[in-house]
Amino acid sequence: MAETNWYVVHTYSGYENKVKANIDKAIENRHLEEEILEVRVPMQEVAEVKNGVKKVVQKKLFPGYVLINMVMNDDTWYVVRNTRGVTGFVGPGSKPVPLTEAEMKPLGIKTDAVSSIDFKEGDAIAVVAGVWKDTIGVVQRIDFGKQTATINVELFGRETPVEISFEEVRRM
Repeated sequence: MAETNWYVVHTYSGYENKVKANIDKAIENRHLEEEILEVRVPMQEVAEVKNGVKKVVQKKLFPGYVLINMVMNDDTWYVVRNTRGVTGFVGPGSKPVPLTEAEMKPLGIKTDAVSSIDFKEGDAIAVVAGVWKDTIGVVQRIDFGKQTATINVELFGRETPVEISFEEVRRM
């Protein structure tokens, strides 16, 4: 597999989530899962006070920008560049420039990929961190590119697939 890097895409302000959804749909339709690994709209928690009530809300860290982890080639460049709402890649002229390690660190993006795990498809695992903490599920799919495992958990009496980071799980 070719080398993946994180790139910054400029969008119309307020269209970040729509651009993310459109790129995700294009990835699925064109079967680019191996070339465009992840699309993120960086968010941060901010405390707001409205009518005397303090509330924690999610705000966009960089309004007007979307981060994409991808292999840069003609196909991926074309798909992202021609997505509705995208105005272009960040970089000089029309040449996209990947983010450096130093630029990615404050964003909480890890570059050191996990290459081996102690569970496989069909194994029962326990979630030890994140929103699904203390949940037990069965591994349905493992994606080393995204560094995630898709597990089935019981939610409202139904089996529901949930994508969990490798760091959030341990084998039972």
